[in-house]
Amino acid sequence: MHCQKACDSVKMRFGDRPPQHGIGNLSEKRDTNADSKSMVMNSALYREFLAEREEILKHKWIESEKVGHDIGFERALLDWIVKHRSNWRRARRQTPS
Repeated sequence: MHCQKACDSVKMRFGDRPPQHGIGNLSEKRDTNADSKSMVMNSALYREFLAEREEILKHKWIESEKVGHDIGFERALLDWIVKHRSNWRRARRQTPS
């Protein structure tokens, strides 16, 4: 019974919609989030991150094949950074896009 009174009180104050506690227009927020996501996905920094990640995954596969089991991403990452990252970056800077 107490719950019903609380629900009726909310309906009287806000109608059938729930209160919008500072949320604003959600469709505007979704559009802003989509724009931000699009901007990040198209940024040079993000493209560079994806290219580097792809190289690390290739390295992980090659090294895992050599030892006969999955070496894991963290080990592949550290190994690739120590052995290959500087040369890979140098080669990418010299290659025209």
